[in-house]
Parts: sequence; C-alpha cells; structure tokens
Amino acid sequence: MKSDRLLSILLLLQTRGRVPARELAERLEVSVRTVYRDVEALSAAGVPVYAERGRHGGIELLAGFRTDVTGLTADESRALFVLAAEGAHAALGLDAALGSALRKVMAALPAPHRPAAEAAGRRILVDATRWKSAPHRPVDLAVLQDAVFADRRLRLRYRHSGDNESRTYTVDPYGLVAKAGVWYLVADRRGSPRLFRADRVRSARLLEDAVRRRPGVELADAWEVLRRRVEELPGGFDVTARVRRGRLDMFLRVHGPSMTAHPEDDGEGEWVTVRLSYGSPRAVRQLLGFSDQVEVVSPPEARAELRRAAASVARLYADGDGGAGADADEEGAGGTGEGGVGDGEARDGGSAAHP
Repeated sequence: MKSDRLLSILLLLQTRGRVPARELAERLEVSVRTVYRDVEALSAAGVPVYAERGRHGGIELLAGFRTDVTGLTADESRALFVLAAEGAHAALGLDAALGSALRKVMAALPAPHRPAAEAAGRRILVDATRWKSAPHRPVDLAVLQDAVFADRRLRLRYRHSGDNESRTYTVDPYGLVAKAGVWYLVADRRGSPRLFRADRVRSARLLEDAVRRRPGVELADAWEVLRRRVEELPGGFDVTARVRRGRLDMFLRVHGPSMTAHPEDDGEGEWVTVRLSYGSPRAVRQLLGFSDQVEVVSPPEARAELRRAAASVARLYADGDGGAGADADEEGAGGTGEGGVGDGEARDGGSAAHP
C-alpha cells in the first residue's frame, strides 16, 4: 500500500538521514521513479523532505525535523513501560540494555504521551515470582543463550529432581522460557521435545555442530507441547473432600492444580465440596497439611491412607524425648511421599517433560 510505503520512507529518512533514491527503491522494491513520486506526495502533505542530485546526493528531511511516526496510542505507550520483573532481564544480562531502550523510546514518544508512560513505570510493577517460593540456585544463562542465538548444539550435564548423580545429554535448543520466576531450556533430544530447568544444569558446553531442529517447529510450538504434557499429567485416583469455608481460598491456592472441577458451593453451611485427582492413593497424604480443616469423604481407600498417616504422626510425637518413633515405611506422612507436596518435579517443570 502506498501509505505504508510513505511511512517506511519517513522512518528510514528519520533514522538514517540522507538516503540515495536508488537505495530506497531497492529496499522498498519499487522503481526510482516511484520513490520520487512518493517524495513529492510527502512534500505536498507538509513533510519538509527534499532531494539533491549528483554523486553524493539523495533524499533527506530538513535538519531538526521530527514527527511521531510510531503511531503509538497513549495505551500502547504506557504498555511499553509495564514490563516483566527486572530479574528476568538481569538473568539474561539485559537489565542495562532495557533501561537504555526505554530511554530511547521515551525520547521518541509524542510529548502528550510521555507523562502517562513515565507514570506507568513508577506506579505499576510486575513481579513474576510466586509468594514464598523456595530459593533457587544462581543461574548462569550465558552458554545457553549463546547456543540459542548461534544455533548450535549443546552438551549438558543435568541433574534431575531426586537424582544424586548428573546425566549427560546432547540437545538441540529452541530457546529459553521464564515461567513463574524459573528459567527453562526448551530443546530437542533425539528429535523429541524436552524441558530442562536451568538451575539444574551443572555444566553446559557449546558444540561446533549446527543445531538440528525439527522442520517448521518454533520455540512456541515446542513449549506448548511440553506445557500441556506437564499440566495434563495423568491422575487416576479421584478423591472427594470437603473444606471449611474459611480455609477454601488457601486450599485452592495450594491444591488448585489437583482439582478436577469447580468447588461445589451452595453458599450455605460450613463446608464446601471439592473434587481432586492424584497419581496414587499415597499422594492424598498431602491433605494432612490442612489438619481438621479438610475431610476426605471418598473413596474409602483415601480415608484409610490418611488414618495410617495420622497414626504414624501420632506415634512420632508420642515420644516426649523427640526420638525417631515412626515406622520407616511411613516416612513422608506429612506429604513428602509419592506425589506429595515435596515432590515438586511435576509442579515446577514436570518429570514427564524431561528426558
């Protein structure tokens, strides 16, 4: 469209200064004659543009002329200054670059939009980390970034959750993803998508080989497959429980990922019914964290599992000297057994998504 071409010419002249007509024609894929006609149209619209003939000639804007060619609205200008948590930029080594970029954008904004953009940066903060999240190991993303941008393969030494020893993998990276304050490397291993938590990478080495990604697959495509794989981990052990109304909000924050339906709340009474799904009967033990604020209604196997766990805890604390009184096979009664709260792999990355 001609309007798009005129805007492109204006942007090029504003950022480059004098540009030869032939170069403009090549960049816009039109003839030199068309470029000169466009320049005449801009001049007729009041833009102070002129052309100089000769060996060192070209098309240029009058010195000092600036215009709002961004087309940014007030809301778009404000949105640029409401950015993700600074920690994400710092991890990538881009915090200084971010500040510099925002200063340049601010200088280019139309004057009426600048106060709103500045206010957005001061009054709105986005913190992507969870409340009271466990501390993570310091993450060095330098080599991972190098592989991503240089399109090179990676050799990783990686420790899975629950493993004492690291394993070695050769992978083909698609890119990096920051989710809830945690960085992940999305990569193919032997042609299949895999997810690696950056804080579990013990070492990374860039290989000379070019990356071997699957044709037509981008980072967003691979991430969607892995995200669904984590979120759709099979349950199979369905539980119905009731939660005291006063603790329902906290319960939903902690156990929301295990719920299979919205709470059944008739707006009356002390209890609200919830339905959950776990990978095994033992995983129901994590509900003991809510003590008498949650009661499992069915199935009977779940109630029996909680009785055994509660009895184990009672025996542990029956010894006034603080001795180890619990049976070895009851370890994890408070929820650190299979599928419990302590099993964080599926919640923060998903073992099903790892190699």
